[in-house]
Amino acid sequence: MNHEDPVLLHTEGRIRHITLNRPRALNALNHTMVLRMAEALDAAEQDGSVAAVLLTGAGERGLCAGGDIRAIRDDALAGGGTALEFWRDEYRLNARIARFPKPYVAIMDGIVMGGGVGVSAHGSLRIVTERSRIAMPETGIGFVPDVGGTYLLGRAPGELGTHLALTGAAVGAADALLCGLAGHFVPSRELPALISALELRATPEEVVETVRSRAGTATGGELAAQRDWIDSCYGAATVEEIVERLGDCGEPAAKDAAATILAKSPTALKVTLEAVRRSRRLDGLEAVLNQEYRVSSTAFTRPDLIEGVRAQIVDKDRNPRWSPAGLTEVTDADVERFFAPLGDGELGLGTPAAS
Repeated sequence: MNHEDPVLLHTEGRIRHITLNRPRALNALNHTMVLRMAEALDAAEQDGSVAAVLLTGAGERGLCAGGDIRAIRDDALAGGGTALEFWRDEYRLNARIARFPKPYVAIMDGIVMGGGVGVSAHGSLRIVTERSRIAMPETGIGFVPDVGGTYLLGRAPGELGTHLALTGAAVGAADALLCGLAGHFVPSRELPALISALELRATPEEVVETVRSRAGTATGGELAAQRDWIDSCYGAATVEEIVERLGDCGEPAAKDAAATILAKSPTALKVTLEAVRRSRRLDGLEAVLNQEYRVSSTAFTRPDLIEGVRAQIVDKDRNPRWSPAGLTEVTDADVERFFAPLGDGELGLGTPAAS
């Protein structure tokens, strides 16, 4: 095993370990890592000696902070298309994880954002800890939640997923469990013992039971107590109406949410709201991933992604100049273009996304 590899693979007992290994970049995903993970899952499925797969992230900060968005921006600036190939393989990996026939244990400790959610939250056994901070923050860089994020957020209780999608807010363990982004809570101090116990298990059924038996109750959630104003405000028809309701409802947290939303890309906000709502009408994760690929492909050609990454990651001035600059300038026709069929360029998973 070469410890410089961006994905480390080894087997202990009957557990195939997959470790994302770019700790200085908070294990941000690149194309090589996505392909390596896909190959590892294919091998693990065919290997009768492997009972389950275990995903972890190297370093102390988290599982994965998302995709390598600086590289995506560079590709967009150069007029390239490697980002589209990356997303194509990444979204196929997300679908592969969801249908993986053996237990897929994802340790969602620390920071798990964007693409990190995609390689963990579709697994069969998704473990969070008191250190977990999970988010889909794409609207802040002029992008839209992808990697199946609109599928997950669209199926969260009430309008909680809409709130998280538009604000990009990070949640802890209890709220991740409430929203369906994770399945089990295990204190971080108990993870080594859990992993050791898994390595002693002989069957997939024993792996599942081991995780379930060691899971505890997460505390400290905030969203359950905020459901009334979240459901009321985010049930509005448009982003403009949502912001207005948030400002008028009298809750300090709602006013903060309104201010947060207004700092995001107006185009990304409107497309995100439409994508989350359309996802609820689509038949399963693969259909949603098809839709997300259409949206991502269009976002790649628009100025806000380049500008958002510049402001947040490259120059770090936190002062993006969105185009258009205001919500009222983004028309329904502008939004609809993000969902237009791609012809021969479709992702093509399962049933095609609705036009």
